[in-house]
Amino acid sequence: MPRFQAVLFDFFGTLTRCVQRGSAHRTIAELLGCSVDTLIDVLDRSYYQRASGRFGNAEATLRWVCGQAGVHPSDEAVRAAVACRHRAVRADTRLRAEAVPVLAALRGQGVRTGLISDCTHELPAFLPQLAVAPLLDVRVFSVQVGRCKPDPALYLAACHRLDLTPTDCLYVGDGGSQELTGAERAGMTAVRLAAPDLAGHMVFNADHGWHGPVLTSLTEVLDLLDPVAVG
Repeated sequence: MPRFQAVLFDFFGTLTRCVQRGSAHRTIAELLGCSVDTLIDVLDRSYYQRASGRFGNAEATLRWVCGQAGVHPSDEAVRAAVACRHRAVRADTRLRAEAVPVLAALRGQGVRTGLISDCTHELPAFLPQLAVAPLLDVRVFSVQVGRCKPDPALYLAACHRLDLTPTDCLYVGDGGSQELTGAERAGMTAVRLAAPDLAGHMVFNADHGWHGPVLTSLTEVLDLLDPVAVG
């Protein structure tokens, strides 16, 4: 078993349970003056552009979404919709029960931890409020790096911040954004989390071509570590 010095996790669908857009997104559409179907269509087809920060901050990004949806809300409505979207994404985020215990166990064994997430502006804003936050040594957000998985820049940024090589790191993800293939191309060992709840998970650009090791629970990550390396 490789001697991993760090375990890097995806966020949505990995440290969290499956994610679906909740009812609060309907309120965002109402504030902007478009149908929820139109809003979701724009959000879906622009995900990677928005997650790479291409349109600026959260307010500028939502203004771009409005342009794509063909609506022109007031400044006040846009600001209200930005706040509502923050609450909506936060409400759709439910940590796995085992996330905190696994992260704590890793750190207790001397293994460093990190997060690599394709995300829009909301996650960096509310992550500090979550119980996993103090258990993460590094946090790499696509919207801040300007790249999305499977671009090696995200994985290498995490390694650089940890002062480790990719071969020192294990990557764990549900397989969205071809993240597992990307991690392996960057030089990491990758494993897929295939928890039962992920059958209903919202996924973009799934890693269908990856056929490596599969876990059914985050707790199985602990079984992949060399006791000699972390004892």
